[in-house]
Amino acid sequence: MLTAERKLTKARMDIMRSDIPAIRFWGPVMSVGSVSVKKGVPTAYTNGRDEVYGEEFLDRLNVKETGYIVLHENYHKAGQHLKIWRKLFEIDPDRANRACDYADNRDILKADPNQQVIAMPRNPDGSYLGLYDPKYDDASVWDVKRIFDDLPASGGGSGGGGQSQNQGGSQGGEVMDDHDWEGAQDLTEEQQKELEREIDDALRRGEIEAKKAGAGKGDLPAVVGQLLRPEIDWRQALQEFITRNCVPDDLSSYRRPNRKYAWHADVVLPVRDGESLTNLVVGADLSGSMWVGDPPDIKRVFTEIVSVANMVKPQQLDLLYWDYEVAGHEEYKQGDYQHMASAMRPRGGGGTDPNCVTRYLKDKHMEPDCIVMITDGETFGRWGDDWPAPVLWVIVNNPKVTAKNGKTIHVKL
Repeated sequence: MLTAERKLTKARMDIMRSDIPAIRFWGPVMSVGSVSVKKGVPTAYTNGRDEVYGEEFLDRLNVKETGYIVLHENYHKAGQHLKIWRKLFEIDPDRANRACDYADNRDILKADPNQQVIAMPRNPDGSYLGLYDPKYDDASVWDVKRIFDDLPASGGGSGGGGQSQNQGGSQGGEVMDDHDWEGAQDLTEEQQKELEREIDDALRRGEIEAKKAGAGKGDLPAVVGQLLRPEIDWRQALQEFITRNCVPDDLSSYRRPNRKYAWHADVVLPVRDGESLTNLVVGADLSGSMWVGDPPDIKRVFTEIVSVANMVKPQQLDLLYWDYEVAGHEEYKQGDYQHMASAMRPRGGGGTDPNCVTRYLKDKHMEPDCIVMITDGETFGRWGDDWPAPVLWVIVNNPKVTAKNGKTIHVKL
């Protein structure tokens, strides 16, 4: 009889060596964080990075069921559920746990429908131990937030799991693992950033592993594509970036909730009181590659810059046109943004070196509160040094590239 540790090791190896693309994909994600087996843990849990499995719990499972639990924890990790859906946990812990599990179990069951490598644990009567409802089978419609809204309130509860209420076609009745929301909160900001980088790298390596297993179009679950190439409203992401990094705390107010600041559906961020946004530098890459296409990327980028300026209305916006050098500098203030599109005079078209922007800021003694760099990512590995303020990289139509500093979001134009 296999010990809990050996059973866990075999289950993990079976996943990593699987010939099923949708299973083998998860091998690299499993390498993120630590894995341990402990006595006294009722089931299993993750803080979004590390995995912990109960020894007595694994003793009750076979290898395929253990593999299922492993994938379940790694779905939580890859989707960064304990970070993204924190607000749902604060509203209703038990319902947030159930919503996450319904979404995860739906996708895991689709990955290996014939149970060749993994199998959801079952109760003695044959029903699923975990939560599954075919109502939520369409992942493009039922994300965690919508499932949360659809589920009945728990009437209280704690963040440690709980019994599900009857969901009509639901098969199974309870959350099969714990969710370490508090442990996720204990990760420092730097640890969170490093975790995001590790998960992003693991997902891309997972795509390579899936191809080795013969993955073709449609062989990976829809959620995999969403994780690898998430659809992000970059203007919304910019708002969050400014809220976190560029506005003094005493200017925040919740008394007039603004839906434009919603992040992940109905989670509302504070709005600004008055006209108090800060100095923003926007660096627009005007290298030759940005002028390709019909219309060229740079024309559409300028449309977005004007939209962002009108939306966030900083006290001052310095627009820098750069390629190998900063070829142009335009200064706009509140009241100018509605005429900004007609006033812009882009210049450039040469090579690409973001270091020219940091040199320019230093030479001109500019001290912005936030910097937004818009580029196609063809920087030959150069991402600038000694940025004087938080920097957000908006990389256009190049999802395989991530900046070596600051925060990166990808935009498809």
